[in-house]
Amino acid sequence: MVSRNRFVLPVIVSALVVLAGCGGNSNSITNAVAPPSGGFSKSNVNGTYVFSVSGTDNSANPYAIVGTFTANGSGSISGGTLDINDASFTPTANSALSSGSSYTVGVDGRGQATLKTSTPFGTIVLDFVLQDSTHGLVTEFDNNASGSGTLDLQASGTSINGSYAFLFSGAYGTSGSLASLVTVGNFTLGAGGAISSGLEDFNSSIIAYPNETVSGTVVAGPSSTPGTQLVATPSGGSAQYTITYDVYPIDASHLKFIEMDANGTLSGDAFAQSSTSMPSNTTLAFTVLGGTSSTVVASGGFMVMDANGNVMSTSTADINNTGTFSPTPATFSATTTAGGTGRYTLALSGFTAGTSYVAYPSGGGLLLLEIDNSGMMAGNALQQSSTASLASSQGYALNLSGTNLGVNTGQPVEVDDIAEFATASSGTNLTGVTDENYAPGAVPNYALALSGNYSAPDSNGRGQLAANAGNSNNGTLNGGFSLTYYTVDGTSFPFIESDNGQVTVGAFLKQN
Repeated sequence: MVSRNRFVLPVIVSALVVLAGCGGNSNSITNAVAPPSGGFSKSNVNGTYVFSVSGTDNSANPYAIVGTFTANGSGSISGGTLDINDASFTPTANSALSSGSSYTVGVDGRGQATLKTSTPFGTIVLDFVLQDSTHGLVTEFDNNASGSGTLDLQASGTSINGSYAFLFSGAYGTSGSLASLVTVGNFTLGAGGAISSGLEDFNSSIIAYPNETVSGTVVAGPSSTPGTQLVATPSGGSAQYTITYDVYPIDASHLKFIEMDANGTLSGDAFAQSSTSMPSNTTLAFTVLGGTSSTVVASGGFMVMDANGNVMSTSTADINNTGTFSPTPATFSATTTAGGTGRYTLALSGFTAGTSYVAYPSGGGLLLLEIDNSGMMAGNALQQSSTASLASSQGYALNLSGTNLGVNTGQPVEVDDIAEFATASSGTNLTGVTDENYAPGAVPNYALALSGNYSAPDSNGRGQLAANAGNSNNGTLNGGFSLTYYTVDGTSFPFIESDNGQVTVGAFLKQN
């Protein structure tokens, strides 16, 4: 794994999730739990942070937010800006945070940032859990929307240059006429930040537009405001997307993008593409999320790469297809073909979540998108360096995001969880706390007791974790979760949910 603990969790707007909804009440502590343990405090959030969330608002429209806030280490937020794009209103760019914005951090690393804004969302509450003082996992935790993202300490004086690979997802069109859209690609910057070369693949509601070209300019702005826009104008192919983005640099190797035109709500990450070669003689842990117009699908497992960057037949994949999970992973293989600089196609055999993918190597892993016109899967694969199990007496930060299939709501909804759990000093038990939001129709549910156990990973690095969340009177929509996880390095554990009530992907990260 080249870029530390940074996971791509694309929010793919399935036809199952474009639903009518309603608002709810403000969040409150709803279930008494034992005091959490840990060593975090407000001082662990100090400096300027880039944050992102994307998902579904409470009118069932897709949305995305990317921005910054400057924390003083003692609970106050002194400044920052954000961009918000929601299919139900005109995008708001570079909106300054209002006075009175603040944040909290508990000893377990769970905290909330209350951002006062003049946007249509008004006050935005971000619920987060820290891995350390530089990185955290985020959900939106108010009655505006539910979505997931990340929180990262921003390096000062960042200069954007070189080559990057990216993965953006969301929707394209206007409210009432929306198409799910995911795009993956790369670009190389020349003089003045102008894109000198670039390639891009699109999947629009299961229709692929592969191998387009990209133009535009990408330049870093001041630390607290977005940089100059990237304009992606495909040419030489059949796609007709001209998309304008703002860019928020985290550092020179990791950028956050958000679409800021009125045509869609894409957002996502770009990572330095220091190598344009496919990984070889190694194993990659992967997760992908998506589906079709009638299914919601998550898949995860291991790609075993040979010396030529092909996927060997010893590779394995789990799949959760609309709540049906197979307990035995299937084997698969793939032939890799170069399709331009830093771009490859995978012809898959035995893989139940698609037959053809495009792949771009990057510092954030191998970025993946299905392009076979039979589905709409996207995600990433991270190089495995260890199959180590969870450590004892250790805290972990967790985020999951995806679709609840209608458990306790009567209709599928976007669901997003933030949690922190600690392993026991001996054995495989765990305890912790989880916060959950969903949309449409959410009432954020805060501080639910989490308890369960995990299995040590097998020789490939595949393990299980299951936990109950809340109690019989009050809990999460699904009453907890069962996860199949994949060890990357003993610190990072991507997973897919493996019960029959939800289809989600996520990660848990060893806290420091």
